[in-house]
Amino acid sequence: MISHVRGRVTALGPNEAVVDLGGLGFAVQCAPATLAGLQVGAETTLHTSLVVREDSLTLYGFGAADERGLFELLQTASGVGPKLAQAIIAVLDPLTVRRALASGDVATLTRVPGVGKKSAERMILELRERIGPVPTAEPAAADPVPAATAGWQSQVAQGLVGLGWSSRDAGAAVAAVAESLPADEPVPAMPVLLRQAIRQLGRNR
Repeated sequence: MISHVRGRVTALGPNEAVVDLGGLGFAVQCAPATLAGLQVGAETTLHTSLVVREDSLTLYGFGAADERGLFELLQTASGVGPKLAQAIIAVLDPLTVRRALASGDVATLTRVPGVGKKSAERMILELRERIGPVPTAEPAAADPVPAATAGWQSQVAQGLVGLGWSSRDAGAAVAAVAESLPADEPVPAMPVLLRQAIRQLGRNR
């Protein structure tokens, strides 16, 4: 198993980053918030999980080991593949997912595109006893990676489309978030912007 990759980022796309390791370029599938923290030419370390299929080998990358662990755990539930597991982690932070599973919070899980009521209930049934202790207090927040002042709208819109929303809905959500941002304050970190847009889409359902 490839547990992490460390090297220089040589390319970034809507859904993946290419990381150079000793002259070999590893294509790593990443969620929008993870990609937002990467820069072409900069060194990075991504915690990775290799998904093996009959016709493909796909490497998924995460900014934290906890995200990778949850990604792998989610796939042990019936009907949850790597794409859906990645979408869950992209929409909900790991602590929120663990709390939802532990408490049987179907409403939170169904905020993820592709997760309906029945699939959320199945995940809770199959995983709630396997997630381990769930902290009751919020962990200390890591320093956020600020979003670029210009161009964050495009990044967030691409991320929403990658998670399953239409371009029209994504554009409307991004516009709503942009209108809500105070003009005299710095642009929030990309994960914050992405989650604000997802909440906006949830209100529009």
